[in-house]
Amino acid sequence: MSRVAKLILIAPLALAAFALFIALGGEIVKLLWNALLPSIFGWRAITFWEALGLLVLCRILFGGFGLSGSGRSRMRRRFDERWDDRWRERWERLTPEERERLRHGLGVHGGPAPSPGESAGT
Repeated sequence: MSRVAKLILIAPLALAAFALFIALGGEIVKLLWNALLPSIFGWRAITFWEALGLLVLCRILFGGFGLSGSGRSRMRRRFDERWDDRWRERWERLTPEERERLRHGLGVHGGPAPSPGESAGT
């Protein structure tokens, strides 16, 4: 079967699945909102379209519906990878004495070490 033929068969199914996902998501948000918020906070019940609007707003504000793997953007992952690479290179260039000084300076929990005469718990 050619690629075009597969696309013609799969496209309607994908559109139907997408529409079902949106409808189900809106209905779930509506049911949860109407079951919880009016009784807890005294807010009014919402319609399906308002729930769908909330879902879209959450997508815009928070960047996902919680279904993606890490929830982090590609740009953020690339930044983290570059940061890790730079830190690893710098760490490898340090002498053992410099590494020990750095470990001591960061302290046990990653913060600065307590000054002389100051206990670690204060």
